[in-house]
Amino acid sequence: QVQLVESGGGLVQPGGSLRLSCVASGNIFSIDIMGWYRQTPGKQRELVAEVNKDGRADYADSVKGRFTVSKDNAKNTLYLQMYSLKPEDTAVYLCNAEGVYVPGPSYYKSFNEWGQGTQVTVSS
Repeated sequence: QVQLVESGGGLVQPGGSLRLSCVASGNIFSIDIMGWYRQTPGKQRELVAEVNKDGRADYADSVKGRFTVSKDNAKNTLYLQMYSLKPEDTAVYLCNAEGVYVPGPSYYKSFNEWGQGTQVTVSS
């Protein structure tokens, strides 16, 4: 099994900053892509930023220039540095990872897992 655990959410004033972390654990063989999504009540889950195994990052237009996604491959950890936060950034931020893990000897299986999410609230 592969598990993702997010941390770093909280309450911040408009214009403030936060850094989210997501740690992937388990018998992971490789991670192909890892990303941050966000969800608010009544709205569809949307992609915020993601990074693939080659290190290429993609961002939603709404966060370009304000958010930076990065990954520590040695630690299977994904980060999201958020600057100039706006009230509309308020959401539950969820981590997603796709890749391959090793459930048993010489047995490889793909995975696509989500974390439980961390709440980010931007308010004065």
